[in-house]
Amino acid sequence: MIKVGIIGVGTVGTSVAQILKDNADVISARAGTDIVVKSGVVKNLNKDRGLGIVLTDNVDDILNDSKIDIVVELMGGVDEPFEVVKKALKSGKAVVTANKALLAYHRYELAELAKDIAFEYEASVAGGIPIINALRDGLSANHIESIMGIMNGTCNYMMTKMTNEGVAYDTILKESQELGYAEADPSFDVGGYDAAHKLLILASIAYGIDAKPEDILIEGIENVTQDDIAFAKEFGYAIKLLGIAKKDGNEVELRVHACLIKQEEMIAKIDGVMNGISVIGDKVGETLYYGPGAGGDATASAVVANIIDIARSGKSTPMLGFDKPMEANLTLKPTADIKSKYYLRVNVSDKAGVLAKITKIFEDNNISVETMLQRPSSEDSANLLISTHTAIESDIQNMIKEIEVLDFVNSTPVMIRIV
Repeated sequence: MIKVGIIGVGTVGTSVAQILKDNADVISARAGTDIVVKSGVVKNLNKDRGLGIVLTDNVDDILNDSKIDIVVELMGGVDEPFEVVKKALKSGKAVVTANKALLAYHRYELAELAKDIAFEYEASVAGGIPIINALRDGLSANHIESIMGIMNGTCNYMMTKMTNEGVAYDTILKESQELGYAEADPSFDVGGYDAAHKLLILASIAYGIDAKPEDILIEGIENVTQDDIAFAKEFGYAIKLLGIAKKDGNEVELRVHACLIKQEEMIAKIDGVMNGISVIGDKVGETLYYGPGAGGDATASAVVANIIDIARSGKSTPMLGFDKPMEANLTLKPTADIKSKYYLRVNVSDKAGVLAKITKIFEDNNISVETMLQRPSSEDSANLLISTHTAIESDIQNMIKEIEVLDFVNSTPVMIRIV
């Protein structure tokens, strides 16, 4: 019998305990042994969770319990869980976590500490989608050329409603908060940080690249308006918040931002709160993974699957999927060197000579215009909606700085990259 201790019996932790109870017959058959929750850690002992398990508010009650084989960490946060997980591993206990923030900052230290101790984290990326095992095991024969995905259901829900129903950003953000998709402080989701944490985990498995959130390009969807969506539709694009990892020679691009992506692409068709991740391997080609990226039962399903894996074998494959460096000399590509096509929205005073001056700045910065539209935004101002051919990120950023200080430009230009 395998005994489990759950640290953090909240929404996901409760679902984990319930799944292990409700599906005990099939889980036992697949694991080859019974799996039971021995105890759980909560902040509020007065709240009845109806699980019939021993609850404590002291983490050490689980860490020091020699009868517990697997510690499931569902606390959230970074520093405190890091200390808890380190103690669990040092005591020889297997660990399962859904904590993407913990792994975004400490995955390499934990991998070094875990060594032959089972450490699994499928639920940390894309909830119930088995993308970790797909990358680490199913695609292990491939060099991974790129990963591109919708990794945050809140942003995808908001962009879907803005696109399909014409809802303004502020309106749909409020609705998302009321539905529980977005937090009271939504910046972690809409600012792209949640997706960035997940991207960093996938990039470590695919490329062995050790980067922190502060090292990569992270932007959100806060500045997307109906003007941008109308332009996207007119030219056959959808707008999605994407996490992108791409190998370019000996460098790896890592970036999270809103993108214009062709409507015929499979990723562009993923709507609502669902997640979808495209992975291109040099031998298998493109594979696509789709499903619920959050929610108690979906996330708990991945946690329980990891528990079953550990029960079967007693250990995991190497935590990040490799026992030695993946590839020699792979480094993180500087954000300034990224190449892309770009879309810009520039609000200007509607008067003669403005367009000529704007296009001259494009020319001076070696940026070629592909399409340009002018749409009135008020009685005396207009939005210039411009897409470019492939350009270098540093040139685009320099150009935006030049444009925003012009006396006829009414606000900072908005830029969205085109996939």
